[in-house]
Amino acid sequence: MQKKWLAKGTSAVAIVALIATATAIPTQAHAGGVGLFATEYTQLLNYAELVGQLEKQVMMVENQMTQIADMTKHGMTISNQLFGTVAGDIANLNRIVNTGQSLAYTLSNMDGTFRLRFPGYVTTTNYGQQYSQWGQTSLDSTLGALKAAGLQNDQFNSDAALLKTLQSQSTTAVGRMQALEVGNQIAENQAEQLMKLRQLMMADMQSKAAFQSAQVQKDLTTQADTDKFFGQATISSDGVTF
Repeated sequence: MQKKWLAKGTSAVAIVALIATATAIPTQAHAGGVGLFATEYTQLLNYAELVGQLEKQVMMVENQMTQIADMTKHGMTISNQLFGTVAGDIANLNRIVNTGQSLAYTLSNMDGTFRLRFPGYVTTTNYGQQYSQWGQTSLDSTLGALKAAGLQNDQFNSDAALLKTLQSQSTTAVGRMQALEVGNQIAENQAEQLMKLRQLMMADMQSKAAFQSAQVQKDLTTQADTDKFFGQATISSDGVTF
């Protein structure tokens, strides 16, 4: 509205200036009055043409101002961009799954620890102690997985609040830049959620692997002790045991 008023105001000023200039020309009464009138009429036409050119220039300036305003709007950024704290969340998960004697996937020496607790087909002189260790490893691994799930549950409120804020930014985005920034934030949040999901899957695998290993090791140790006490059975081709 202001730009249109500027264009109209400029045209009005030019016309007033034109009339003032024309009326300011002294009229000389002599025999050549017709020629003088023709000259003034030509000047009026020239002034009118100048006014038209001025109006075109005003419209060009108005269009340029519109373009600048559009560029400014589409170049606006979001001052409070929101990104999650996935690094801290994953660090907490890694700490939680490493509970007690759990067979955590975060162990630095996974191969050595696993073979020490589950040596395979070997005999033992203290079956009760070994059985207790296998059970405790399985229980602690399961507890670590449950704690990881509990931590994820505690983060639901903050994740929901972040999602609500992103939805608000999406509906109130002004220009292309803010829309792109909201999209980037949503994509980053999705990546964080996938990383947390991977952590839960690994914690679940940790629990199942520890339980299966304890069951297999118990059977192997029992068989090894039985074979040591009774001696390994030798089976002939006819199926008779000696």
